[in-house]
Amino acid sequence: MTEKRLCVDCRAEAQRRGQEPKVWRPAPYGGPRTPRCATHERQRKREAKAGTHERRVQKVYGLEPGQYGRIYLFQGSVCAICRRATGATRKLSVDHDHRTGLVRGLLCRPCNDMLGHLRDDPEMALRVAQYLKVPPARFLGVTAIHEDFRKEEESG
Repeated sequence: MTEKRLCVDCRAEAQRRGQEPKVWRPAPYGGPRTPRCATHERQRKREAKAGTHERRVQKVYGLEPGQYGRIYLFQGSVCAICRRATGATRKLSVDHDHRTGLVRGLLCRPCNDMLGHLRDDPEMALRVAQYLKVPPARFLGVTAIHEDFRKEEESG
């Protein structure tokens, strides 16, 4: 039978409030035997992961403490290019100029890869925009439609 233990964080919170701390049981079957309940252990891991990310961007990109967060908030908490990715699942990448090394902003993985494929060439980015506005097929009068869209037309 497992003994009942007190979570170190629950105990500290209860003492601050002047309450009796809750008792919890460690994970059965030889699971992790930390001095914390599952809730506080998840919180500790989340905070440790955030700290690791912060230290990495400081070391690699030379950002000061908190600058990643300031850029993130300035961008509206989304990728600077697509404006869809929030970094909730995977932190946004720090984008930098590959000639000067200067940090430019935060991008999701696909946008960062796309920008890398463009090799930081503004002329190539303009060609991409021009291609999307006036594709060669439209210019030539080609009106072929992808099979997935033809099926919708036939059934509807």
